[in-house]
Amino acid sequence: MLYPLKFKSIGKERIWGGEKLKTLFNKDFSPLQDVGESWELSDVEGDVSVVTNGFLRENTLRELIEVYMGDLVGDHVYEAFGNTFPLLIKFLDANDDLSIQVHPDNDLALKRHYSYGKTEIWYVLDAEPDAKLISGFAKPISKEEYLKHLENNTLSEVMKWHNVSKGDVFYIPAGKVHAIGKGNVILEIQQTSDVTYRIYDYNRTDSKGNTRELHTELALDAINFDFSENDKTLYGSKKNAENEIIRTPFFNINQLKIDRPLARDYYELDSFVILICTNGSAKIHCPDGEETITKGETVLIPAELTDIELVPDGTAEVIEVFV
Repeated sequence: MLYPLKFKSIGKERIWGGEKLKTLFNKDFSPLQDVGESWELSDVEGDVSVVTNGFLRENTLRELIEVYMGDLVGDHVYEAFGNTFPLLIKFLDANDDLSIQVHPDNDLALKRHYSYGKTEIWYVLDAEPDAKLISGFAKPISKEEYLKHLENNTLSEVMKWHNVSKGDVFYIPAGKVHAIGKGNVILEIQQTSDVTYRIYDYNRTDSKGNTRELHTELALDAINFDFSENDKTLYGSKKNAENEIIRTPFFNINQLKIDRPLARDYYELDSFVILICTNGSAKIHCPDGEETITKGETVLIPAELTDIELVPDGTAEVIEVFV
């Protein structure tokens, strides 16, 4: 029988990265410097996650899907995605502003890149007092106005900036222009895609004086110029119960804040479940044993494990994700 699976984190150096993934979550990617991303669960080509626990240790996520199929991911998930794992889980440390960017939807990404699109959600794990992020435009804007601001280096002036606090959630559907600002540490849950169109990068240069590539023309057809009033996703704060954050066609997310054992029944889901510990630690009890999850760790619960119990060590906060 399958069991709760842990995977090796994949560190990514970024021009905007820092040290907080190490200091907050004990993720040491030495000798890498300026680590901006830790990919916790990935099926992106070239960066496929590898199991670190149990008898499946050293197997890749892709190999597991090929062997266990619906038992691992759920029958309806396997029918929809085959041997591709549909989600990518990341931690991001923004020691500097990220570029203003946009992602294509499924149709455009398939046409151009033979890839899935990239709809994502941000869960703020830590934020400095003045931390901000961009989610959409500050007002309705035409394509012509957008291009004029881009040409004049004034694009950030027409973006919608949000003050950010720990626990804030922002849903970023494909087509929404967005950027993570300096001082944020983010849990990002997204479709399995690494397609990003960089729109504006503050004329920043790397250590060799080079600017990063912009994707002005590609981005133009991907952008949704509509104005949205509500960008922050609100959710409850009940203890020892499910706090629903969001339901979408791409992923479903709950928050669990627990200080006593909590049983979880996944029988009706027909899906894998991803547990991401954002604070404290807990034991995951299942029929054939147990596994521990601590702050900064991600555990994949195979679809055939329909009943588990989370037993916190004092208190714990866990993000729960399924398709």
